[in-house]
Amino acid sequence: MGNNGDVTRIVIIGGGPGGYEAALVAAQLGGEVTVVERDGLGGACVLTDCVPSKTLIATSTRMAVMSESAALGLQFSGGPDGIVGGLEVDLGLVNKRVKDLARAQSFDVAERLAYEDVRIVRGEARLTDPNTVTVDGVDLPADVVLIATGATPRVLPGAEPDGERILNWRQLYDLPELPEELIVVGSGVTGAELAGAYLSLGSKVTLVSSRDRILPSEDADAASVLQEVFLRRGMNVLSRSRAAGVQRTGDSVIVTLEDGRKVEGSHCLMTVGMEPNTRGIGLEKAGIELSRGFVKVDKVSRTAVSNIYAAGDCTGVLMLASVAAMQGRIAMWHALGEAVQPLKLGWVASNIFTDPEVATVGVSQKMIDAGEVNARTVMLPLFSNPRAKMQGFEDGFVKLFCRPSTGIVLGGVIVAPRASELILGLSIAVQQHLTVDQVAHTFAVYPSLSGSLTEASRRLMQESAY
Repeated sequence: MGNNGDVTRIVIIGGGPGGYEAALVAAQLGGEVTVVERDGLGGACVLTDCVPSKTLIATSTRMAVMSESAALGLQFSGGPDGIVGGLEVDLGLVNKRVKDLARAQSFDVAERLAYEDVRIVRGEARLTDPNTVTVDGVDLPADVVLIATGATPRVLPGAEPDGERILNWRQLYDLPELPEELIVVGSGVTGAELAGAYLSLGSKVTLVSSRDRILPSEDADAASVLQEVFLRRGMNVLSRSRAAGVQRTGDSVIVTLEDGRKVEGSHCLMTVGMEPNTRGIGLEKAGIELSRGFVKVDKVSRTAVSNIYAAGDCTGVLMLASVAAMQGRIAMWHALGEAVQPLKLGWVASNIFTDPEVATVGVSQKMIDAGEVNARTVMLPLFSNPRAKMQGFEDGFVKLFCRPSTGIVLGGVIVAPRASELILGLSIAVQQHLTVDQVAHTFAVYPSLSGSLTEASRRLMQESAY
């Protein structure tokens, strides 16, 4: 119960997935909920990051499919605008659709919160003390506080974005036309996704990677497949190349690498990580512990202050919308006395929205190779799948891990079109501790890409000694 004797007063700072999902749970459990948001409901995830980028990628993937359809017997001889022999991108229309969908999604979030009687306050919030959140001079008393302030693109000194030629990913959707020569600095998830997207849309793309391959933190087999696809489609990938600075010269940019080489293009996109939005909001004053700027939380999203919780990118746990949402829900279940299961990162499914997509769940190949986990492995190339052959999908694979003694599914990797949809079956197997025998005896549609999951399970079932 709250200090007013009957209702728990909950103030949530930030209206992104961690904040609004927490608000819904808290309201349904009878809390008096206030969400403070400075930009718009849905937060950066909906307005500038996840929703816009995946909308853009949906267009680029469709473009790639159409461009590579000749092998299926399709030929383009013209179009309504007299375009002969190819496709053309109207980036203005693409960006309008991106921003319209983001606004619509934000409106949907606002409507849902209003339906649950969640109070929305627009403005900048800061903690005055553990039980008071101040917004533009107005104090909001709180029995429970949730910090869900997100993160901001990191700025590399000497490569500050100008919003026109030197860009972070939140500035892409104001471009009036397609970048002719795009240099992407950073080959992590965001860099790989957007480099692949603009390549498919028709830009000449150079990807600057400081490591020996793209996606250095992901499954090495998956990264290898994706890099081969990028190279085949004409991307220039500069491995072991670290950017030292970016300079604008009129209508072009020059990226200087640490070894002195220079790369020239029309635009430069900086994708060099995120910094938490935790400065200047009174966290230290309230007794909250930070690590490298991120809010330290336990597995039920609680900070060092018993009534203050945190969720999402500001915690640095895993910068995924699904994780932020689950952290927010867990925080409210715990704060309001509900039965709750602590966050289990081993159950988190993630996806890289490149073409093909890369989806993972559970233990990784790196953990197995390092001897941290004892597992039996099978990897089936996608081109062996009947449905993949029919649709002309040649790049990708399904990789499955299980315990040698019991056959319990430990995790896996799927590299395929719409891998984000295919991974759910594998996620269920991991979370429910299913064996490869159980998965192998599950019916899959024939023909289907998901049939490779049951086929991989049959292979492991035959090999496992249990």
